[in-house]
Amino acid sequence: MLSHAVSTVGRGWGFGFHEAMDQVGAVAGPLVVAGVLYLNGGYRTGFAALLVPALLALAVLGLAARRYPHPQHLEPVAPQTDAGGFSRPYWLYIAAAGLIGMGYADFPLIAYHFGRTGAVPPTWIPLLYATAMGVDAAAALVLGRLYDRLGMRFLAVIPLFSIFFAPLVFLGGFNYALAGMVLWGVGMGAQESVIKAALAEMVPKERRATGYGLFHAGFGLFWFLGSACMGWLYDISLRYLIAFSMAAQLGAVPLMFRISRDLARRKVYRPA
Repeated sequence: MLSHAVSTVGRGWGFGFHEAMDQVGAVAGPLVVAGVLYLNGGYRTGFAALLVPALLALAVLGLAARRYPHPQHLEPVAPQTDAGGFSRPYWLYIAAAGLIGMGYADFPLIAYHFGRTGAVPPTWIPLLYATAMGVDAAAALVLGRLYDRLGMRFLAVIPLFSIFFAPLVFLGGFNYALAGMVLWGVGMGAQESVIKAALAEMVPKERRATGYGLFHAGFGLFWFLGSACMGWLYDISLRYLIAFSMAAQLGAVPLMFRISRDLARRKVYRPA
């Protein structure tokens, strides 16, 4: 739905704004519960308070469904793709994005490392996560705008923004951990904005939902395998874990370059 709705404002900016608003809600929700607890309201009252934005979200979604029952009509000119199926760049893109996800450490593993080693005081662990979420929101907007201006070739450098988060969070002290979480947030912002925005340029308009579904299934599988592998490597050697993380993300770069060339040759992709 979003890929159709943002086609006239720039997909990078549209997906970036969506991710930024998502992070605003992710920060505001816990703050609401914290405020209720501070006023001795209890968890029951805190979760009841969260029912209000949940109902408002459903109301807005219902209104959108009534006003725009066919979201594909919001896209005046769809990318030129083969309506009968998915192209080779699409499948390569799933592999490239999957490698990025495979090399990305989940925050629970990072938080476990912080607590186990004492590199970060316990009270600072959630604060570092909140910092990363704030960076995520800002990065999504900035990177989304850059994608709209530079096009697919910009995606090839996306892994380079966050590739050094692993050595910083797993080998350094507090200051390095903070820098690593900033880079981790930048990478998350890229994954939730420009990587999803570019996918719309490779999927036939009539099969957009299926295309996104397959993409997320593949990305999730890669992420699961990478997370399991990094959890196993953590008990063996942090240096092996870091090498795996960096190698997986770097492996996406040549694939992104190849996708960019293929789409340019077919004249499928045109940045907004």
